[in-house]
Amino acid sequence: MVSPDRTVTEAEAAGVAARIAAAFALDPAVIAIAWAGSWTTGFAAARSDIDLYVYAENEMSLPLRTDIARRFAGPESEIELDNRFWEPGDEWRDAASGIWIDVMYRTPDWVEDQLARVLDRHEASTGYSTSFWHNVRTSRSLFDCEGWFASLQSSAARPYPEELRTAIIAKNQPILGAIHSSYRSQIVAAMARDDMVAVNHGVSAFLASAFDVIFALNRVPHPGEKRMVEQAEARCPLRPALLRDQVLAILEPVESTIISGLDALVADLDRLLYAEGVSI
Repeated sequence: MVSPDRTVTEAEAAGVAARIAAAFALDPAVIAIAWAGSWTTGFAAARSDIDLYVYAENEMSLPLRTDIARRFAGPESEIELDNRFWEPGDEWRDAASGIWIDVMYRTPDWVEDQLARVLDRHEASTGYSTSFWHNVRTSRSLFDCEGWFASLQSSAARPYPEELRTAIIAKNQPILGAIHSSYRSQIVAAMARDDMVAVNHGVSAFLASAFDVIFALNRVPHPGEKRMVEQAEARCPLRPALLRDQVLAILEPVESTIISGLDALVADLDRLLYAEGVSI
């Protein structure tokens, strides 16, 4: 087994992704296979995994998936099959390269509805509103037998809808600190009762909504949960000038620093929204 700590190049990762995709493509039920994640957006690190998305009308049989996983993982690798904690998927470490592989299974109808939810119906979430849109836009097609995935990406390439931008900001900015049940209020109350689990939950939710506002304000689809500060710094000119410092302050395990960090980030976002003429 190759060490997982070795440096992997993008070309090597692409080769691994292509070989695994070719194995899945032999199943006639598979419509498309796409590669997405940090490797396809330029934010991969030395130990980044490979995220593959297998699209089929019906989920592939577990014995076939098991056979593919064992073929690439080798006898010494740990294999996790049929994970159902998030999207249905299988995971293993590729024996030849040492790269961790994460394969997720989707139906065309499901992902089409995820795009329609934001691009046509302009429905916002509390955090991560447009992450599936980003996922499709930045995917690299590895197999597309009928051209369905190319059509999906073409549809996803449309400009950021202003109605969606407005809806995301209206749903997420007030709950940062403006309303009685805001995340800030919840965090303060949790601190008062010395409930650090609730504090941690509130901080995570606060940051999820704050970044949803930042990406929407800049008309940038949300890149997902990893490297959000770096993504915002690279792609969002409209952002709090001290964003990185404010996030670090929020994450410091000192109560006074957390609250001052929350307040500073919200104040900067409010100023940005006002300067852009965005009303809440």
